[in-house]
Amino acid sequence: MRFVIVGAGEVGFHIAQKLSSENKDVTLIDKNAEALRRITEHLDVQAIEGSGCDPHILKEAGLGEAETFLAVTDSDETNLIACFFANLIAPNVKKLARIRNEAYTHFQPGLLERHLKIDKIINPDRELVATIERFIMLPDAEDVSEFADGRIQLIGFRLSEGSEVTGMSLAEIRQRHEGLRFVVGAIFRNETLIVPKGDNRIEAGDFIYVVCERKLVKQILRLFGCYSDMPRNILIIGGGKIGLLTAKLLETRDLHIRILEKDRKRCDHLSELLNRTLVIHGDGTDQQILEEENISRMELVLTLTGDEETNILCSLLAKRLGAQRIITRISKFSYMPIVYAIGLTHVVNPRLSAINSILHYIRRGKILSAVTLRGEEAEVLEVEAMKDSDLVGRPLRDLKFPRGALVLAVIRAKEIIIPTGETAIHPSDRVIILAERKAIPRLENQLSVRVRSF
Repeated sequence: MRFVIVGAGEVGFHIAQKLSSENKDVTLIDKNAEALRRITEHLDVQAIEGSGCDPHILKEAGLGEAETFLAVTDSDETNLIACFFANLIAPNVKKLARIRNEAYTHFQPGLLERHLKIDKIINPDRELVATIERFIMLPDAEDVSEFADGRIQLIGFRLSEGSEVTGMSLAEIRQRHEGLRFVVGAIFRNETLIVPKGDNRIEAGDFIYVVCERKLVKQILRLFGCYSDMPRNILIIGGGKIGLLTAKLLETRDLHIRILEKDRKRCDHLSELLNRTLVIHGDGTDQQILEEENISRMELVLTLTGDEETNILCSLLAKRLGAQRIITRISKFSYMPIVYAIGLTHVVNPRLSAINSILHYIRRGKILSAVTLRGEEAEVLEVEAMKDSDLVGRPLRDLKFPRGALVLAVIRAKEIIIPTGETAIHPSDRVIILAERKAIPRLENQLSVRVRSF
């Protein structure tokens, strides 16, 4: 299975990393020789120096034999031209393009898809705002993902000292609350992943992933000591594109929103575009301004400027001044461990949002990967069981699953099943599986599934 990727930046690198780890045939094209050197030092992929807009380079990369073509550079124009030539060279190849400028996609909706035969357009900004919305709806969650068209949610949160379940085993929790249907899918303790069994006990400070139906999320979070409601008073620091899109989204709800922007002309522009948001001219790194805006009374602060160092500084300052919750926008993957270490737990990354969306769409063959968990040690996989699969027809307790893999949920038509050892999988069931990265190749050998577009 061949993939051709134009763009060796962080998005291209991480997609190539995931695909090559599954023994996929990957070719990366980029004009930056240094970026390609980094790729070849760390990954088993083919690297070609040159422009993704050059049809000769695309042919050299083997585009004619590829199944999927991805144009994910930081330039919309480069991505569009690359897709144009890809369509001429290999009209049947699946094409995905990373496009941020909405002038291209909103001029005539569907135009690019029809004329350039682009199968999927990924807008990192829109994907990021969708991630922010999930965080706002569940303030205690530090990680939120959706499956089965949003009917199932995977929620990541940290267990507090005061939780009634602290110190209990998973079997004891299930027995005490047998009426609630959920699965503890993963536990991170001191940044080490534990794929849990019934006798595992949970401790204060553990970072836990729970899978359940969407309608039960808040009830289950309360069980684990998470009681907060959706915030009403929200301050957005940074009135750029992401800040504007977020404010527009929040205006559709009954919330009190302020946006702090240091550029006077941008403030005037925001005032024209927003109806119910109070636009304030000022610098989010200015302590006096934050105190004047009663930062200590803010239930949520979003630092969404285009500069991540500024976002980190604003977040730390807001935290020191008493803001209840903070969401920080970070683009560089290398910063992620640092911001977690200094106590900024709610982090959104536009590149990661784009990567997850791309992987969700391009997976073919045996496994469709939805999301990567904290630390990239594990993935949650969504598959569809075929009638000849080893999954089908036997209780889960009798299946010889690879070590480090766990069935989290089964979707059968409109029914959602939170599994027990007695649960049996039927043909065409959609199965959600958590797997450590090292277990994925063994799962590929064991499972036989076909993929459906979601």
